[in-house]
Amino acid sequence: MGQTKLDANSELNPNLKEVAQGKRRNFRFAFGCAILASMTSILLGYDIGVMSGAAKYIKKDLKLTDVEVEILLGILNLYSLVGSFAAGHTSDWVGRRYTIVFAASIFFVGALLMGFAMNYAFLMFGRLIAGIGVGYALMIAPVYTAEVSPASARGFLTSFPEVFINSGILLGYVSNYAFSHLSYHLSWRFMLGIGAVPSVLLGVLVLFMPESPRWLVLQGRLKDAKLVLSKTSDTLEEAELRLADIKRAAGIPESCDDDVVTVNKNSHGEGVWKELLLRPLPAVRRILLTAVGIHFFQQASGIDSVVLYSPTIFEKAGIHSDNAQLGTTVAVGFTKTMFILIATVFLDRVGRRPLLMASIGGMIVCLASLGLGLTVIGRHGDEKIDWAVALCIASVLFYVAFFSIGLGPITWVYTSEIFPLRLRAQGAAIGVAVNRVTSGVITMTFLSLEKAITIGGSFFLYGGVAVAASVFYYFCLPETRGKTLEETCKLFGLNTDEVQEEGDVQMVKANETGAKVAN
Repeated sequence: MGQTKLDANSELNPNLKEVAQGKRRNFRFAFGCAILASMTSILLGYDIGVMSGAAKYIKKDLKLTDVEVEILLGILNLYSLVGSFAAGHTSDWVGRRYTIVFAASIFFVGALLMGFAMNYAFLMFGRLIAGIGVGYALMIAPVYTAEVSPASARGFLTSFPEVFINSGILLGYVSNYAFSHLSYHLSWRFMLGIGAVPSVLLGVLVLFMPESPRWLVLQGRLKDAKLVLSKTSDTLEEAELRLADIKRAAGIPESCDDDVVTVNKNSHGEGVWKELLLRPLPAVRRILLTAVGIHFFQQASGIDSVVLYSPTIFEKAGIHSDNAQLGTTVAVGFTKTMFILIATVFLDRVGRRPLLMASIGGMIVCLASLGLGLTVIGRHGDEKIDWAVALCIASVLFYVAFFSIGLGPITWVYTSEIFPLRLRAQGAAIGVAVNRVTSGVITMTFLSLEKAITIGGSFFLYGGVAVAASVFYYFCLPETRGKTLEETCKLFGLNTDEVQEEGDVQMVKANETGAKVAN
């Protein structure tokens, strides 16, 4: 196998360009792996969707205040920090696949605890357990999918976690509508408890997935990695080139053809936090700040407030019937899911940047329109302003549509692409942590914020944040479409050999007699 040269100014490694023109024999297998891994994200989506409606019945049943409801809805995001940080180490230690199984198991326990909760404290404990599972799921799904996907379809496949988040939200909305006819003592318990079902199916199905080839290389299991790459690459030639790139990034000589090599250290993530946070290279610092920024602005622009509090928004807009509110909310979930499917088609055709800029531009207009409509309705008291009500509903629907075609999926796609191999799991974990903290702050302050500056003023504020986000995206995010994961690092000025030297990886390979020989 010859040397593989990476050109940061080309869309694809020239050799990969050539082999990618061949018949794409294995796309179905990579597609299946991405589907199964991304299904983990349905856990977060279901919780977001179901809590938007369940909160009304929980508040009645447990006689909660607005502040207690805010905390209940938003605290899962902070609890998920435990899972997201633990997932970085867990996925480096036991592998990406078993980390997904672990995430599903934890959420299963949390969903049951919430369903059987008899008081606020018990419900909060269930939220803690479920939140840890969500943190694991959010971190591992895009990382695994990016590592198993061929470059030609990575944007399409890596957007699947967002597809399943939206599918989960829609299922949560449907669950709200389905169980809303029960007494409020039972309705919210069925809404939350039924969330245990998808986690069981997920935990079983994931066992049929292969392990990430990049994790296998880091463990020295070259034969296993080559087998997985042969199944998930467009051609066998591309599989060999991808393996060469990964071995070079992991510090293993490309000429090494042994089935198994033993890596002395840094194979389970040791020293990574130092390289990310304490002594980062300038390019690593830029990558980390880019990941933090895109995750922060995704949530700070108000998406969770719109999704979680959509019944409240529609009530403020003049829709007072519970069934009408939940029915309109289902329309929001349906719109969000449909447009994320559209985004998956164009991510690898149009590119990340064009979709992202179109997305944030549309969101700014919709937030301004929603703020205007709610302000007009608020100033007219009980008088119904039909055009303002229609404007509010249309603004919410278009807002989630614009979010779903760009900012929603690209945040996860981009973060999974830009970190070098050794730093990928923990780097993604930091991005998820910022995402969840920001989401927690937004959701736990929305009701208080709308009382302080009115609900219309709240969405004008989110619109201002979206304007700042558009500036950040324009200047800080290079295009990654069509590039291998090893090439994307060079867009930020990072030579992967520098990361390897910093990590001081020592590799020992086994000779034919089984003795270990240091390289």
